[in-house]
Amino acid sequence: MDKIFVCQVDDLEEGEAVKVDCNLEGIAALAVFNFNGDFFAMHDKCSHGNASMSEGYLEDDGTVECPLHASRFCLKTGVPQCVPATDPIQTFPVVIEDGALYVELVGA
Repeated sequence: MDKIFVCQVDDLEEGEAVKVDCNLEGIAALAVFNFNGDFFAMHDKCSHGNASMSEGYLEDDGTVECPLHASRFCLKTGVPQCVPATDPIQTFPVVIEDGALYVELVGA
């Protein structure tokens, strides 16, 4: 299984996100989030429009709000929680190895 290095765990602060360029077929970049000390990854492009989810707003309910259209997506599942988005964003598992964050490219 392929995986992509993101950063060291300590480099992604609580409540922050990072964009990871990966240039895979169909996925130009991933957004990786630190929410309450747990790490989540999803396709960086909003399913509703051309917006970077890594520039979105983390909400207290475990969602990320698109910076352009205000749709919110569940960090765990990528399922939209409100309109205008109706399609989910693909999510990926995040693993920690020796203090480093990696995204496993399951289904990519």
